[in-house]
Amino acid sequence: MSKTRIMIEGTIVAALAFMLSLIPTTIGSSFTISLGMIPLTLFALRRGIKPALLSAFIWGILHFPAGDVYFLSVVQVLIEYPIAFTFAGFAGLYAKKVQQALMDQDLSSARKNVVYGALVGTGARFFWHFIAGVVFWGSYALWGMNPWLFSFIMNGVSGLATAIVTAIVAVLILEKVPQLYLPKDGNLIEKRSH
Repeated sequence: MSKTRIMIEGTIVAALAFMLSLIPTTIGSSFTISLGMIPLTLFALRRGIKPALLSAFIWGILHFPAGDVYFLSVVQVLIEYPIAFTFAGFAGLYAKKVQQALMDQDLSSARKNVVYGALVGTGARFFWHFIAGVVFWGSYALWGMNPWLFSFIMNGVSGLATAIVTAIVAVLILEKVPQLYLPKDGNLIEKRSH
């Protein structure tokens, strides 16, 4: 029952992340803040890396039926949607540390690990957008800029802004509703890893 519950929770989070992605936050042609990283990071820190990777993968796949895919080539689409979004689930690497800190009532450590989770998940996802930006979007670089530099600036600024917003909201949730990081079903990361 608990695996089914986690999968359902992950699917709902993926849908919520996708819906939040539809809120326009794009400035110019390439700069954006991905609001979907907020629920995905919260889920990753609640359920751990495996469920987070699956949920993030579903989030990436949801772009296809919605027709929200920028297509240049098959490889580019695979990198920017299934692969890049799946890597957002790496925020789950910090789930055990966040939960342990909360059980130890160490809010400072919990805060720190929530921020790390937000940075790692967002960084891992935007790394793939950066690669796609160089390889596939480089010829569209503004002002004839070097594709590496252009992609680094656009994806770096978008990734950093997304990570900051995600970390701030995730820390606020931690301080106001810490139990969201500790599943009611008692299925803590520590217990599942043994």
